[in-house]
Amino acid sequence: MSYFLSQQLVSHLTSRKTRLFLSTTMPYPETATGFVVKDPKKWQSFHKEEFKLKTFKEDDVDIAIDACGVCGSDVHSITGGWGETPLPLCVGHEIIGRAVKVGSKVKDIKVGDRVGVGAQVGADLTCDNCKADQENYCPNQIDTYGAKFDDGVVSQGGFSSHIRVQEYFVFKIPENLDTAIAAPMLCAGLTTYSPLVRLGCGPGKKVGIVGIGGLGHFALMWAHALGAEVFAISHTKDKEEDAKKLGADHFIYSGDKDWAKPYAFKFDFILNCSDMTQEFEMSTYLSTLKVMGRFHNVGLPDYDLPAMKAQDFAPNGSYIGASHIGNHPEMVAMLELASKQNIKSWIETIPISAEGCAKAVTGVKENKVRYRYTLTGFDEAFGKRY
Repeated sequence: MSYFLSQQLVSHLTSRKTRLFLSTTMPYPETATGFVVKDPKKWQSFHKEEFKLKTFKEDDVDIAIDACGVCGSDVHSITGGWGETPLPLCVGHEIIGRAVKVGSKVKDIKVGDRVGVGAQVGADLTCDNCKADQENYCPNQIDTYGAKFDDGVVSQGGFSSHIRVQEYFVFKIPENLDTAIAAPMLCAGLTTYSPLVRLGCGPGKKVGIVGIGGLGHFALMWAHALGAEVFAISHTKDKEEDAKKLGADHFIYSGDKDWAKPYAFKFDFILNCSDMTQEFEMSTYLSTLKVMGRFHNVGLPDYDLPAMKAQDFAPNGSYIGASHIGNHPEMVAMLELASKQNIKSWIETIPISAEGCAKAVTGVKENKVRYRYTLTGFDEAFGKRY
């Protein structure tokens, strides 16, 4: 073999190795890289892997992720508490990053915008629910992770380098909201803001917030910002100081015997943010509602609700219900409220890695965080992506 040919061969092999290296370390735009769980019995074991992104459509936005909040839903999903999920699964649906690609039909987002994504990445936008701004109840909605797109690809969440999302579910983040602080608002914030607004939270209303955790800390801040008289209800005495800093006007310790008696017929509604409702004496909580008052659940436990009789609702004509995240206009309004009133999530940051993901979900599971974790350091984990 001549020297010239051997140099050509070396050059060819070197360039091929380079291409192979780049294709395995920078998989976007065909795939993303994320930290996945493969077995609900080993839910604290995360593996860094590539996964396929859905087929790009002209109303899609691609986002390079910079931060992702860690939600109780993530834990319920990877442990199998809410039932079977497709595996391997990359969770995370409190996402903020930069738009790096937009389709030709995208109107409101441009490349370089700082944007957020919550717990929903798609809907048909043509059904009666969608037309009524109820797209979070669309029969064809697509969750941010664990749902199938029309091309058969399973959606994967924000513990990852990139995500591809239908424009309607991508939101510009106000400039004065810090990325790590704003991220948890995209699910936990909206999940509490939406029912508060729909139930009429505002001046002259007395609102009970049960469970001062990741959801409850948002509920206190929103209810206060909306002008209601706010009652924090908790079985943890040492959260009183936090609750009042978050906006509660009153703190009720629900561990006391007969705690509810002074509050009979008191609340216009209760927003239950606890995921331990299976342990509640529900008739006691219902007794604190005004006539026709509502006990509304956003904390969704792994277990059945406690047994109740129809008679439990009769003394005040009360109701019980639940809701699922919120809609597009509510997300926009919530972010505007946070921006104008300088509302900030109480967070702890953890650099994203297999170990960091495990630490975060374990802390949520064991109720150790006050009050949300945000995963950060995505460039260190996945490389510079914009």
